[in-house]
Amino acid sequence: MPVIKLRENEPFEVAMKRFKKQCEKAGILSELKRREYYDKPSVRKKKKAAAARKRALKKMRRMAR
Repeated sequence: MPVIKLRENEPFEVAMKRFKKQCEKAGILSELKRREYYDKPSVRKKKKAAAARKRALKKMRRMAR
């Protein structure tokens, strides 16, 4: 869990920005979205395969340039 300590004379907006950056770095939001609903193992496997195909196509397009 990201924790920040408010520095002396630090505006709230700056502290909030630091907290959001720490949350993003820790991957909390992406983990929350992933756990938002249950995926059956077969669906999870299909999504993983589709992501792998997409990465491979992207890599091939980049190499073709």
